[in-house]
Amino acid sequence: MNNQDTTVLGPDGKVLRVAIVAELLVKMGGAERVVKKLAEMYPSAPIYTLLYDETVCGKDFPRERVRTSFLQKMPAFLRRRYRWLLPWMPLAIESLDLSDYDLVISSSSAFAHGILTDTETLHVSYCHTPMRFAWDYTHEYLSDRWFNPLKRWLARRTLEKIRVWDKIAADRPDVYLANSRHVSQRISKYYRLQSEVLYPPVEVGKFEVSGNDEGYFLILSTLAAYKKIDLAVNLFNKTGKRLLIIGEGPERSFLESIAGKNVEILGRLSEEDCKKHLENCHALVFPSEEDFGISMIEALACGKPVLAYRAGGALEFIRPGFNGELFAEQTLASMEDGLAKMLLNLSKYDGRKIREETLRFSSDRFEKEFRALVKKSLEARGKGATIAPHNAFIDVPL
Repeated sequence: MNNQDTTVLGPDGKVLRVAIVAELLVKMGGAERVVKKLAEMYPSAPIYTLLYDETVCGKDFPRERVRTSFLQKMPAFLRRRYRWLLPWMPLAIESLDLSDYDLVISSSSAFAHGILTDTETLHVSYCHTPMRFAWDYTHEYLSDRWFNPLKRWLARRTLEKIRVWDKIAADRPDVYLANSRHVSQRISKYYRLQSEVLYPPVEVGKFEVSGNDEGYFLILSTLAAYKKIDLAVNLFNKTGKRLLIIGEGPERSFLESIAGKNVEILGRLSEEDCKKHLENCHALVFPSEEDFGISMIEALACGKPVLAYRAGGALEFIRPGFNGELFAEQTLASMEDGLAKMLLNLSKYDGRKIREETLRFSSDRFEKEFRALVKKSLEARGKGATIAPHNAFIDVPL
């Protein structure tokens, strides 16, 4: 759409003041790519966030557009270990003053939806997930190998308080957009609210079907315990097939300690290098439950099949035998069975057809649908109507 019209007008023709709220701008992951697209759509909108790392995100989010919370004044060693700041994040997000804006757009996976806005402000929250670590991932989060008994006890008490805050904060947005049906169901379960599904923007046009296959399997992921990268490492240690892992995180040292000679951890790479690895891989491996999974769509845009855990967003676009395979349980035996099916079905995967289906996730489509929803919500408010939860999915079925 090339951002031909970036002005937001109210029902009375007034130009509206717009602000964007991002949780954290300390790395470039899937949520940050959504914020980047929103920033392109609304180039005059300032971006509010809890913490900002200019060395990592300055290229995509220039300092002059970013407004940070009081957490930014914390010592550098704490900012780098931002999970230690979890108890103060609810207060920090509420400290951001957005009283000057008519339209506030939050991109939230934990705290951003909890901002405080004026009565007349329209708050649209793009929800990547209700905070996983406080709800359905709580027990898994607390069982992390890095917790000692004292830290585990403190974390449990912190999460109890955060769940109470989150339940209250959930009522603050006027409109919820969910990044998948899976997330929409979680919003319904934990918040008792309805949402509209709008898949996140994926730059599918940047990828192409190269026809190259250098024989390695690929993982693109943050190296965290819940991502289950160790499961994939153990599988490829057993099979002897080559596995490349792109990503950084607290599990890197542990994964390096268990990786065989056929498994290589490359760390964080540039977007261009990630693209090259995707276009030349055999297939993408996705062992975790993900709410959407942008890297899966990027792999499919390259015509590459995906081996994924049968849960979350993967259920919405991975079709066994056509564009990948699903394994039922996060166990070595189940994942090995999925890999065997993928190797047997090699002749069935048509890269061109696989890529065709990814066009429905395009960035242009996201922009068109997002603008339409904002316009509809503004018109409803202009008529004095209560903005009711939207029931229809903005989504093209497979």
